[in-house]
Amino acid sequence: MRPIFDTRTLALVNGFSNFKLPCISISSSSTKPLKLIESKSINDIALNILSELQICSSLITLRKLHAKITAHGLKNTGLSTKIVVLYVSFKRVDVARSVFECLTNPSSYLWNIMVKGYATQGLFGHSLGLYWEMMQKGLKPDKYTFPFALKSCAGLSDLNMGKLVHQHLVCCGCSRDVFVSAALVDMYGKCGYIEAARLVFDKMSVRDLVSWTSMISGYAHNGCNIETMEFFNLMRGSGIQSNRVSILSVLLACGNLGALRKGEWLHNYVIQTGFEFDILVVTAIMDMYTKCGSLDLARRLFDGTPGKDVVCWSAMIRSYGIHGQGKKSLDLFNGMLKAKVKPNHVTFTCILSACSHSGLLEEGKKCFESMVKDFGIPPQLNNYACMVDLLSRAGQLSEAEKLIENMPLEPDASIWGSLLGACRIYGNLDLAERIADRIFALDPSHAGYHVLLSNIYAAKSRWKDVEKVRKFMVRRGANKVQGFSLIEFNNVVHKFGVGDRSHPQSHKIRGLLEELAAPMKRLGYVPFTDFVLHDIEEEAKEEALLYHSEKLAIAFGLINTPPGTSIRVTKNLRICGDCHNAIKVISKIVNRVIIVRDMHRFHHFEDGLCSCGDYW
Repeated sequence: MRPIFDTRTLALVNGFSNFKLPCISISSSSTKPLKLIESKSINDIALNILSELQICSSLITLRKLHAKITAHGLKNTGLSTKIVVLYVSFKRVDVARSVFECLTNPSSYLWNIMVKGYATQGLFGHSLGLYWEMMQKGLKPDKYTFPFALKSCAGLSDLNMGKLVHQHLVCCGCSRDVFVSAALVDMYGKCGYIEAARLVFDKMSVRDLVSWTSMISGYAHNGCNIETMEFFNLMRGSGIQSNRVSILSVLLACGNLGALRKGEWLHNYVIQTGFEFDILVVTAIMDMYTKCGSLDLARRLFDGTPGKDVVCWSAMIRSYGIHGQGKKSLDLFNGMLKAKVKPNHVTFTCILSACSHSGLLEEGKKCFESMVKDFGIPPQLNNYACMVDLLSRAGQLSEAEKLIENMPLEPDASIWGSLLGACRIYGNLDLAERIADRIFALDPSHAGYHVLLSNIYAAKSRWKDVEKVRKFMVRRGANKVQGFSLIEFNNVVHKFGVGDRSHPQSHKIRGLLEELAAPMKRLGYVPFTDFVLHDIEEEAKEEALLYHSEKLAIAFGLINTPPGTSIRVTKNLRICGDCHNAIKVISKIVNRVIIVRDMHRFHHFEDGLCSCGDYW
């Protein structure tokens, strides 16, 4: 007869790989009692141990009871089930699996416990492996299996597997279960198939907090910021109370849109709903204010928050960095150390990035050395990427390339991409061509790197090479991301693309830009036509530059807001050099503060100057 708990299992229990206790099996036909248990029957001992397992509250106690079961050679379904459940609850799914494998015919309940145990501990591959083994053995998954199988698909971002599990649950008649449906919504959202998530959600007859939250976070996860905010309002209108996840999602969306007024409303909503003491929510509000260009509000909230953790400190350090205030980032970092809050690799990513954006080369080098020397934190890829960016922006391209070559980690495309970006700034075509092949081998479908190389060729008027890069992009499926700019007005976010004529005020917007063209040139503005990637006449290039999305959004703001009002614009890509020069001049002409957030940082334009000092 096969024993329930073998020596390998007991070795795992006690933490010794050389444990040699023999595994004892009690036959049901045996009438001769063992000396170990001669005063009691096997059933009595099993019942006693089961009662102790019912109140077991620590892993140490569980190990002792497990050892006792093994020593007595007990074979009892109730005991084995409880042992597996308890090991999973104590996050020792490895031991639970060893016990589970010793069972001849584990119940569906135990299969579900194991699938759940792996999924909740982030071991998604193991969870799905058990799910498939369960299917192969002819066991029918149920409404308790599918949520965790779907969670594992979501964790692995495995859309194809998720679709297959979806088919299984339909065949098993579980598609109408509210928990299964919520897990489906979550899986499709996290796998980037938000349309399918919405279809599942719309078919749900009952929508609980989890399903609403899954839909909201799915929209936020996929960059559907307007839809995130709309769905949040729909959830509130349906009478469902918000939770932390939904609030975090809508704060992220609000920040991405640069919608300050909505963000201020959300801050008040957080206070009303009692989440103002949740450090994660507070940090998200700080991040939202930062992304909306209100650094003072972010700092005020930071200063008034007790019990700040490393995440909160790091977020504020990053906030100063992306606003080009590197020295304030360094001051805050020193304040963090004085407060006895230990930095982590994320903190150093934030401080190194801040040094990079502010041209603080020596300070950045010292921080990088201190990371290992003083704090014993091994640099990760993000830290190396920041150092490469720091050196590259400072014009030390050879040193940046040398750092990449000598890294103990395998560099990814983004690290080489930082160096390629510097090649565009400094016009180093030879280095750009040398590293481009490496980048395209690592990430052939990333359009941004192809566009960077095109920019470099265009600046040298090498139009045949520009065309060659475009053909490579088509062959490799690298679709260029379309640039757009956002501006909030009267609680509505307006979106503009390059050359956009779809806005109701398009005629007025274009008229204002044409009016500004003459005074801009009188103040020294010269269109930077190198940023137009077409072999066309200079006049046509200037016209194309005039209607870039940033300029359209700013013109809209000038038309619709009172004189003296600050204008805040968010762009999804890096601001182009021509727009940067143009907006400096526009800020002087109209006597306005214009704040533009691009994909990397903020630019505060005022009286003909930019906060970045033209170092970006």
